[in-house]
Amino acid sequence: MWRNCVRLARGLGRSAVLRPDPKVSRCGLVRGLSPAAPCSPAAPCSLLWNSVTCLSQAKQSKDYALPNSSWSQGMMDLYSRFLEMCKDGTWKRIPSYNNTVDHIPESLKLEPEKEQKETRLFPRNMDMEGVGFEYAMFLNPSEKRMVCLFQPGPYLEGHPGFAHGGSTATIIDSTIGGCAVFVAGRVMTANLSINYRNPIPLGSVVLVDSKVDQVEGRKVFLSCQVRSIDGQTLHAEATALFIQLDSTKSLQQQMSSQ
Repeated sequence: MWRNCVRLARGLGRSAVLRPDPKVSRCGLVRGLSPAAPCSPAAPCSLLWNSVTCLSQAKQSKDYALPNSSWSQGMMDLYSRFLEMCKDGTWKRIPSYNNTVDHIPESLKLEPEKEQKETRLFPRNMDMEGVGFEYAMFLNPSEKRMVCLFQPGPYLEGHPGFAHGGSTATIIDSTIGGCAVFVAGRVMTANLSINYRNPIPLGSVVLVDSKVDQVEGRKVFLSCQVRSIDGQTLHAEATALFIQLDSTKSLQQQMSSQ
């Protein structure tokens, strides 16, 4: 079993790394963003991330971050470009399931998480492809950076023809949270501040680019920008604070002890 997981992890590394294009900015798509500040995650956190990735892959749950017929050509082109950059191991494609605990291997689940519950991860709560959140994430471990390719569907409408601001906040929180998980393991949002610059048209494709700025004890500070795929339009920018949780206790247990 473990050998199979190692093979899966190695396969993921080969298929999930992005090679920067010197003709454009650091992600090959978004201009004007500086590299993430140095911040070395603790070894247990890196082990947690690798274990979650390979064991979740081994579970054979449906991966919703794979292309489907609702993806536009722009979304497919961007996804293919990131996959190409994954080949040298610099970037890794992150699988996405419709239940939060499906991302956690059985060996790392807390007792309350082992119970099967009819719940859904909020951005994966629709069965019909293309109507809600269509997205795929890629991680750059060395830069402590997570990017998300996001195509909002018609069920996310706010102002006619544009994505609701709450859906933008959701995809920012999900992306920036994934980045925090890589550094600190189990975390929870303590603060998320967003400045909306330009609305996101429904059906368009944007790049959500997050990075770790600083770590102070259990506090993880991050920042994020949402830009058009050509990098010319800034749709939103955000800063966030995430708090590292006690990995041996459930959130309910930690709240009840306060």
